[in-house]
Amino acid sequence: MKSKLLPILLTGMTLATAWAIRGQFGHEQGAAWAGGIACIFLILFSNRKEWIAGGLKAALLGAIGWGLGGMMSYGQLVGYGRMNDYPNVAYALLMMFIVGGLYGFLGGGLFGLGLQESSSGKKVAWHQILVEMCAGAIIFYYVVIEELGMLMTPPRSEAWAVCAGAAIALAYFCSRNGYSAPLKVAVYSGLGAGFGFAFGEFLLVLGNVSGLKFNFWNMMEYSLGFFGGIGMAYSALTANFEIQQTPAASRSSSISWPVFGLMVLIPFIVWHQSFWEKDLLPAYTAAMPSAPEFWATMAVGLAFLGFLAMLISGVAVSRKWRSSSDDKRFALIKGAGLTLFGMYIVYTFLITGSYLSLYRPEQFLYLLNLGVIVALMPFCTVEITPLPDQPKRALYLLLGIVAGLLILSAVAVGSHEELKGAKGRFGENVDTEVPE
Repeated sequence: MKSKLLPILLTGMTLATAWAIRGQFGHEQGAAWAGGIACIFLILFSNRKEWIAGGLKAALLGAIGWGLGGMMSYGQLVGYGRMNDYPNVAYALLMMFIVGGLYGFLGGGLFGLGLQESSSGKKVAWHQILVEMCAGAIIFYYVVIEELGMLMTPPRSEAWAVCAGAAIALAYFCSRNGYSAPLKVAVYSGLGAGFGFAFGEFLLVLGNVSGLKFNFWNMMEYSLGFFGGIGMAYSALTANFEIQQTPAASRSSSISWPVFGLMVLIPFIVWHQSFWEKDLLPAYTAAMPSAPEFWATMAVGLAFLGFLAMLISGVAVSRKWRSSSDDKRFALIKGAGLTLFGMYIVYTFLITGSYLSLYRPEQFLYLLNLGVIVALMPFCTVEITPLPDQPKRALYLLLGIVAGLLILSAVAVGSHEELKGAKGRFGENVDTEVPE
């Protein structure tokens, strides 16, 4: 286990940093970018040869899975957690656990299936899992939301039920087809991300009580990523993936669409949805009050140049892949990962304008995190020692997390009176603004 400790912690740091950055972009595309970064770096930290050929495909699948959760709304839950009565706060933390768990389960599950295909050399029935997840999402949403009226955050979107239905279908697909390793990755990623999100809400409340001038919402996002990354790394590095005896050569065509998805499509959607001058003006007015229009316009152009740089890098990776050995392909994956991570940090500086002033100090911590991750990456050595599947251990962990969150709820309630942004789900509602 000691040999896996550093890769596990570094994966936690990677997803935590990327997920904190994701807070500036939101929605599915921001979550997908963060999830893709974490999946690529986990492959790099593991240094497992059987994951090289299909590594970028697995990372794209992981990005899609983590990105799916971006449709869920949780702003109301944060408001419930700021109440000063136990039922509302306990409900908030438990529901945050479910929302974070769905992020991790879908992201870890699809990533695990990608690793399964890369390790075994046997194709996964992707068309089948797509149809089943869509059907599961529709059926679960209709029954639970439309028929039973089991609402989590009224009057906000109840898209959590869409993700829950897709997660149930994913779990059934893995179980039915004997994919125990991907299912393990899904379960532990979900437990980690779920706990991280709920614990992050607890930290957010304590941070607001403290009165310190810091972005504690960002800390909540960091917590989700850190524990979700730990869960994903631990399960992936201890799962018993089937390994083919003679790895098949990867064709250049098999790498083109994963590279396109990770380095072109997702960044383009983020740029298109996030970098509009009118949306950047408030941030640049705070960062550079003397000429906010000029700097906002400059940010839009620089962000587009960054996208073009990723596009060119993606084309280079695709062209070099066919004639490269495993060692060179590992270097190509590393280059793709560093490009995505570095450009995500550049984008967060551009969208906040924090490179012009120190009004957002937490933004500079991303650079520190990246430096630590890159510096420690060469020290990652992992012995392939799969651990036997123990479903009871996951169940005990689930029960322990729930019990821990109920205790944390009591601590949160006793730490403050009424907080700004509080809104009750039960009892008397507090008519104050709820954060988005």
